[in-house]
Amino acid sequence: MKNAREFDIILFGATGFTGRLVARYLLEQYGSGGSLRWAIAGRNLEKLQEVSGDLGEGGDAIPRLQADSTSASDMEELAARTTVVCSTVGPYAKYGSALIRACAEHGTHYCDLTAEIPWMVRMMNEHQERALQTGARLVHACGFDSIPSDLGAFFVHSEMNLRHGVPCQRIQLRVEDFSGGFSGGTVASMLHMMEEAESNPSLQTLLENPYALDPEGSPQGRDQPESLAPRFDKTLSQWTGPFVMAGVNTKVVRRTNALLEHAYGDDFRYDEAVLTGAGPLGLLRASGLSVGSGLSMGLLSVPSLRKFASTKLPEPGEGPSKEKREAGFWKVRLLGTHPVDPARNLQARLTGDMDPGYGSTSKMIGETAVCLALDELPERAGFLTTAVAMGDALINRLQENAGVSFEICEP
Repeated sequence: MKNAREFDIILFGATGFTGRLVARYLLEQYGSGGSLRWAIAGRNLEKLQEVSGDLGEGGDAIPRLQADSTSASDMEELAARTTVVCSTVGPYAKYGSALIRACAEHGTHYCDLTAEIPWMVRMMNEHQERALQTGARLVHACGFDSIPSDLGAFFVHSEMNLRHGVPCQRIQLRVEDFSGGFSGGTVASMLHMMEEAESNPSLQTLLENPYALDPEGSPQGRDQPESLAPRFDKTLSQWTGPFVMAGVNTKVVRRTNALLEHAYGDDFRYDEAVLTGAGPLGLLRASGLSVGSGLSMGLLSVPSLRKFASTKLPEPGEGPSKEKREAGFWKVRLLGTHPVDPARNLQARLTGDMDPGYGSTSKMIGETAVCLALDELPERAGFLTTAVAMGDALINRLQENAGVSFEICEP
């Protein structure tokens, strides 16, 4: 039965750099005025008109809606008109709370790109019960943070169950290679989290908790806070260094396990790192990553230096050129450990065909929104993860449309 709401998807934040990329992707993939009923929304109608013009053929046919993230009534009206709101407006702790509340109230599905752990926890605490009542599926972290991690772990777990009838005892994600940087929005969100933690020391404890995103009262496993030290990966015979987004991604994967009633196992373990190569040169690179990560965190804890760093971020509407985005890529490997037989361990490789921070991210969140709007999904509601809310349905969409591949590879 056709949804009674006016739109399937409203893309909120379409005038920002990433928002424009998502709009372009949706237009190229699904057209305008077709089976997918979608609109773009933002605070400034003139800028929305500019976006429509820049999109080229079909752009003018996309409805444009004016809405201010600071207006509760605007967010209520936006949520009431659509099945899904796809938000690219961050930092979300500054601009996203009224929209989350409206979506929970109206039973409207929602996806975003946030990596802001304290805000995510706050929104869960405030709106989980209402979202359960209305049936809203609210899904954070739907870009490079944290889809490869969350769906990658889900994929490896599913394959282990299919092939051997048991869950993985442990899954390790290793970043093999990538070209292209992280988005300015991701860095801005990280700086905002540090500011919040400075004014509220309890938030630092939250950020250091490996199970910070698990539902209250969930049993916790043996994972510890992410280490900055270089380590040698015996399976891949390479040194590893810290991965900048592991602190967010690992918590999302653990929430998935908790929401699935610990289908991965009560003692399931998960971690992430960057592969740096073998031998002394690999160790040197890993050590450089470790020192650089620690030094960066230390310097950014100083308010004046953090303020200076924020001036170096891309301005709203700025980002890498089309050529740089299309020349980019990412590759990650996931190692799934069989609980008793090492000969049955699995390795999977996930790849993306554009830069992680912008090109691939815009396609991933675009397909997430379409999946929430159109696909038959498990009867679940509340604050979910991509794996819990969509699982195989989103994996299939990403492989068919978004240049993302999932494959089991030879050890």
